Amino acid sequence: MEKDKPDNVVFSEGQGYNANILPYSTNVGAPIIKMDDVVSWKSRGISAVNKQFENKFNELKIQYENLMKEYEWNELVYHAKYSFEPVIGEIYHLYAGDDGNNFLSLISPLEWNKEHIGTFQLNSDKKWVLLNHIDHKFV
Repeated sequence: MEKDKPDNVVFSEGQGYNANILPYSTNVGAPIIKMDDVVSWKSRGISAVNKQFENKFNELKIQYENLMKEYEWNELVYHAKYSFEPVIGEIYHLYAGDDGNNFLSLISPLEWNKEHIGTFQLNSDKKWVLLNHIDHKFV
């Protein structure tokens, strides 16, 4: 059997001798073409990104829980009974009433023997800010 072309010559049926247009070297002394192992790079990247997502998710979860606590305290105060218009910046005390309804008062728990729920301050956004509370069963 006779070979038409030597082994180190690149010949394509459709294009003929095309070594000059290929993006890689085709002679015997050319460097080896190796594919990079991107699987390990991808797995490291996925791990790093997932860790960032997990941290951000946990941060948002804590913020959400704190927001829900603030909401519940504000609901509790806004649904309490009071017969005055609260002043922004003043400190008020929330008490459990004998009839089951909570009420808001200016009287401090040290001056009164009622079941104290919490101490609040009304801010400029009309949000009740919890300063302290005694009993956790109300939220």
